[in-house]
Order: sequence, then C-alpha cells, then structure tokens
Amino acid sequence: MLRRSILKTVAMLALGSAIGLTTAVAPGHAQDKKRYTVALIPGLTTDAFYITMRKGAQAAADALGVDLVFQGAPEFNPVVQVPVLDATIARKPDAILIAPTDKTQLVEPLRKAKDAGIAVITVDTFIGTGQYQTGAGDADFPLAYIASDNVLGGRMAARALAKAIGEGGGKVYVSNVKPGISTTDQREQGFKDEMRENFPAITVLDTQFNENDANRAASQLQAVYARNSDLKGVFGANLFSAIGAGNGVQQAGQTGKVKVIAFDAPGSIVDNIQSGLVDAAIAQHPAEIGYYGVVSAYAHLTGQSIPVSIGTGFTVIDKGNVTNPDVAKYVYSD
Repeated sequence: MLRRSILKTVAMLALGSAIGLTTAVAPGHAQDKKRYTVALIPGLTTDAFYITMRKGAQAAADALGVDLVFQGAPEFNPVVQVPVLDATIARKPDAILIAPTDKTQLVEPLRKAKDAGIAVITVDTFIGTGQYQTGAGDADFPLAYIASDNVLGGRMAARALAKAIGEGGGKVYVSNVKPGISTTDQREQGFKDEMRENFPAITVLDTQFNENDANRAASQLQAVYARNSDLKGVFGANLFSAIGAGNGVQQAGQTGKVKVIAFDAPGSIVDNIQSGLVDAAIAQHPAEIGYYGVVSAYAHLTGQSIPVSIGTGFTVIDKGNVTNPDVAKYVYSD
C-alpha cells in the first residue's frame, strides 16, 4: 500500500506541475514553456515486455507534454547497448530511462550521461547494488530505480510451483540466463529463499544457466530429469528459460508431471498455459514501470523530489484465470 501511495503521489505531483505550468503561462507566452525530452533505452527493442513499457512511458509523455525517444538494441547485451547509450547522450536529452544490460559494465557509460548533466533513472534492471543516492560506492548516482520487486517475484514463483506440485516434496530447480543480470539474479534468490523458509520438503537442485538459449534450457531439463527421476518442477527465471524448460518436459514425456512456472507474460503465454506447456506465469506490470519512469523524470526536471526506489506489481496467471479480463489485461503487448 505504501508503494502504491508513493506512485500516486509522484504521478499527481508531476501531473499537477504540468497543469500548473499550462495555466500559469499566458497564451502569448506559451512558447516560453520548457518542453523536456526523455530517452527510454530498453534492454532490447523486440521483447514484448519492453514494448509494453514503451506504451506506458508514451502515455505519461503525452499527458505531461514530454517528447519521448525510444532507442535500443535488438539483443540484451552490454556490447550493443553501450553504443546506443553513447549515441543517446550525444543527442543531449534532459533525462535517460535505461534498463542496464549488465550491473557493472554499464556503470561508467552511464556516468558519462550524469557528467553531461543528464538525469539518469534505471528501469527494470539496475547498476551496482540498485541502492542509489547513498553517497557510497561508484554506482549510486542514478536518481531512482523503478521496477518490479524481483526478489518478491521469485518468492511468488516458488509459492506457485509449490502449489502446482502439491507441496508434498520432491525436487525442483531454477533455469536461469547467466549470473550478473540484476533482475534474474534476484528472482533466483527470492525463489530459493522462499523454498528454504516455507517449503522445506522441496529440494532445490543446482541452477542451470542457459545463456538465454531455449534449446539449451530444454536439453538441460532432460539432463536434470535423467539424473533425478523424482523431479517435480522448474522455475524459468525469464521467458526463454521457461519455454525451453517446458519444451524439455514435453520431449521427456513428462507433461503434467513436471510443472513449469514462467516469469513474464507476452501474448504467447496464453497459448502456452492453455496447452499445458507452462503451468503458471508471473506477469510484471511493465506499462507501470514506463509510466512512472517518465513521471519521475518529469518531476525531477521540474524541481520536485522523487523516491529513489519505486516498486510495481505482479499478477499470477494460470489456466484458471487466463481468460478473466481483469487478469488478461496484464498480458504484454506485442
């Protein structure tokens, strides 16, 4: 409830400021009003999560009279993201919203933006520890971090998987991308913490890292199952991991027996849930992230203070609610 109140307060402050500026300027002097430019750099441009985030950001930009620039790379990789960031800095926007593709490799490139006088806010992912404006460390300079609480998301995935397998014990594991990505690291952490603290009858096996390759995730599932015939489930820390693991379950002839929990909810997740490839999905609310990213940038640029951390919500989608309009609205845009 506190987070929701903060979100509403920030939005109201920014929107109120926009209205105040509009009404305070005489018609003959409207051209004197500052029009800000905010750049949104996603983790990658082709993912439904970031497409939905862009729509939320554009909605806020339209409401506030902000120019939104969306520029990114086609893959989640710091090697290709940094040149995009450098080019964006050269365009001198007033603020940059960015989903850093690595929590260490993006520190110095983002410092260039700060040194150029550009407000920096991270969305979805973070740099350093994600603890900003503390005066400690070399990565605390962004103004805010706006994202889902990924530790909580991992905990919700653990609860969903425990429910799916009946909470009676057995073995599960996490299919993850690679170490060093802030969001998926936290989801794995939350999943393991929840299992250890509240479901001690469930054994969590070693994490399998697939380098965002669904085929590799499928092969890993089959290898883990070959070593553990009592495997009951897998948590895919991102969508590629979950879909790959689901395919591996099918190939092993264990559909319905080995449960799969996915993180994220693009349009394809509806078919995946209805077909049984995936048992449940933890949907983030990326439109909220984009919306409050632009609102926070605007609030800062108009001289208002903003929270250093803003968390957005989750919705668990499964076969029982996937057709419910109140739930289906959280499926990401394509």
